[in-house]
Amino acid sequence: MFRAGGLVSSVLICGLSASEAICQIEQQEPSRSPISVDMRRAKPLGWQEEQALRPLDIFKECEVCPEMIVVPAGGFMMGAPETEDGSEDNERPEHKVTIAKTFSVGRFAVTFEEWDACVADGGCRRYRPGDRGWGRGRRPVINLGWGDATVYTKWLSEKTGRDYRLLSEAEREYVTRAGTNTPFWWGVSISSQHANYDGGFAYPTATGQVGEFRRKALPVDAFAPNPWGLYQVHGNIYEWVEDCWNNNYHGAPADGSAWITGNCDRRVLRGGAYNFAPWHLRSAARGEVATAAEDAVVKGVRVARSLTAKK
Repeated sequence: MFRAGGLVSSVLICGLSASEAICQIEQQEPSRSPISVDMRRAKPLGWQEEQALRPLDIFKECEVCPEMIVVPAGGFMMGAPETEDGSEDNERPEHKVTIAKTFSVGRFAVTFEEWDACVADGGCRRYRPGDRGWGRGRRPVINLGWGDATVYTKWLSEKTGRDYRLLSEAEREYVTRAGTNTPFWWGVSISSQHANYDGGFAYPTATGQVGEFRRKALPVDAFAPNPWGLYQVHGNIYEWVEDCWNNNYHGAPADGSAWITGNCDRRVLRGGAYNFAPWHLRSAARGEVATAAEDAVVKGVRVARSLTAKK
């Protein structure tokens, strides 16, 4: 069972009805087989290269490693006011969070192509998650438990010698907002042209428009990126973060670190998914699920990397 915004949600697996633009994306994706890769070709950033990075710079440390983007240090108000349509008490109290150092985050959710490379290298517990018949390649890897997500970051760290990890919940909201303070990075309303979600529901609930329900996850670059260059921070699939579940933000860290006390049998998911109503996609929206739950929620991961290289 998955709880998002205090409601229990379930999956609908039906036929596809996609727009012409999305159909074009679908048609361009070739079928992929498991990847064999020589990880000795990994090229982690050296000290000077890492020190030269600036916000919004992009780097990649091996052929099949996630593409990373540097996000700036800064502060933001985490959570949602009571006046925000669709918000829940677990998103409060709003509180100031300060991210003191730059760090990097995946431009995209981890793809099947990237996950399958880990498996081909003997990592990721040799677990090859199913794709529900939607295809692999550049689609986001799904059917991951929290432990699977952490194993992938450990594999990346071992192969590159750098500190790959899950984002904290605060970092995930920070990079989702990308300097904005509205429910979505583009504003206060949402349409099916912005993101992949259940367009049968409108947001704002009183004045928004209903749209398309595509009924499956799409390739990770199917929509425009946010102001910091991150793709699909709203919708498509839920993404695991490091934090244990807490029912509200009383006592939450204010420095952007993960909250690793509370109910650690359940971890936080962020972002919403293709089969969830739009209020679950808001920047402040939170979900929780058991760490190894075999349920119908579409769960994947986006990685972070600390920038701490030493001379």
